[in-house]
Amino acid sequence: MIQVRQETEREYFETESMFREAFWNHYTPACSEHYLVHRMRSCPAFVPELALVAVDGERIVGGAMCLRAYILGDNGTRYAVLSLGPLGVLPAYQNRGIGGLLIARTKKIAAGMDGICGILLCGDPDYYVRQGFVPAERFGIRNGENLFADALQVYELHAGALSQAKGLYLEDAIYAVDEALVMEYDQQFPAKEALSGVGMQERFAEMVRRVRPYQAEPPV
Repeated sequence: MIQVRQETEREYFETESMFREAFWNHYTPACSEHYLVHRMRSCPAFVPELALVAVDGERIVGGAMCLRAYILGDNGTRYAVLSLGPLGVLPAYQNRGIGGLLIARTKKIAAGMDGICGILLCGDPDYYVRQGFVPAERFGIRNGENLFADALQVYELHAGALSQAKGLYLEDAIYAVDEALVMEYDQQFPAKEALSGVGMQERFAEMVRRVRPYQAEPPV
């Protein structure tokens, strides 16, 4: 039976290995998620209670991480939110609802955190709509480049919490990883071949390209 709980310190490397297996050659040749998770734990925006793992017995088969972020509203207000990601499941355990279990636990914990309005992520809309997320564009929320993005999805933690949050979603800069440092860190893991043109790489690249400029409404 799959259980979801908080990651422990002794599991750090196993968790990173799981993320590496989950994402290897999936969205891009090789992957950077294991290095990202390694760095996130020392980030001031990291939320330890939302460092979750899914376990099958003693084996870590999935995981999810969150950082604090905010929406800079067009009205000048900052709305505290969470950035969800990475979220991953070992290939042999995918399509069993484990990602949904991790998301559900994340929502439950986040809903009890003071001042947090919602959860945002960049991911496949076809999957996340089934998990209760909606396009951020519905709330007038754009990415840091002031663009509406199909991949940017949002979950409102409380009814109306984001009703006035039209503005820019500003995630932590740690998500912009240095690829040279990724390759250096990857040397600690068993060698794997980086391949292009496999998995969801083409679909992911197309999804990332689906952005639209934001045009502010003229003043009344």
